[in-house]
Amino acid sequence: MSNVSPSRRTGHAPARTGDSPTDSVPGTVFVLVHGAWHSSAHWAPTQRALTGLGAASVAVDLPGHGCEAPLPTGYLRPGQPGLLTEKSQAADVTMDDCADAVLAALRQVRHHRNVVLVAHSAGGGPASLAAERAPELVDRIVYLSAFVPGGRPRFSDYIDAPENAGALGQGLPLGDPQALGAIRINPLSPDPAYVEMLRQTHYQDTPPDRFDRWRSLLSTDLPLAIVDAPVTVTPARWGRIPRTFLRCADDHALPPAVQDLMIEEADRAVPAHPFTVRTLPGSHSPFAARPRDLAAALVR
Repeated sequence: MSNVSPSRRTGHAPARTGDSPTDSVPGTVFVLVHGAWHSSAHWAPTQRALTGLGAASVAVDLPGHGCEAPLPTGYLRPGQPGLLTEKSQAADVTMDDCADAVLAALRQVRHHRNVVLVAHSAGGGPASLAAERAPELVDRIVYLSAFVPGGRPRFSDYIDAPENAGALGQGLPLGDPQALGAIRINPLSPDPAYVEMLRQTHYQDTPPDRFDRWRSLLSTDLPLAIVDAPVTVTPARWGRIPRTFLRCADDHALPPAVQDLMIEEADRAVPAHPFTVRTLPGSHSPFAARPRDLAAALVR
């Protein structure tokens, strides 16, 4: 795979003993967990590519996301009235609710020989909690530039870390998150500068005309719990599952420095079972820019 390279960071070899690739694609199912403001729909091109490689997959919609996600009442109206002040209908969503959605999908597919849980970005919290609760349902976890709670329990702990200081997108949230009960963005903003900030943060290698389609699928509200609720994982349960981290080399939303910090702290917490680390080119959203390469990396 010419567009997938092993990490060259000190202390991370391309592969480790016991961390073999999926030994046979037939019989393997990938359970795909999206990140903030995204949905199962964003995985569709990757799922088509996985199917072409002989792998089954199912994409999960976390509570507050997807086609059933509530929208602010003025979001689709002229002028978007109340967007900055109307409390989110997803404000009561908890991390437990999100983990339950992942667990439901894992239970449905456990009849497959290999179950690979894939989490992107903020989806790392719910995926990790689900794996901690039921490690027998997961044969491998793949973190795609995703939150890993092995070292620090909250995603916000890493978002606020000095290593994340270079991240873009600080101007995207609207209103007061505590009052709204969610981190709200405006994917349909009429402001070209705001839209370009959204693209540069998450999709800088996706052409602007294609990005317009991708952003139209985004939800407005990320329940605060997904960022702020602690996720406690243990070496005996979560730590016993083989783990892979797919680093995004030119990630503007979660820069490589903070990705590496999460890897290093998780490896320190579970030294007997360190990450297999591989690096993908490009942005935070390879499922948009290069889904075939992402699928190839997953089935490797």
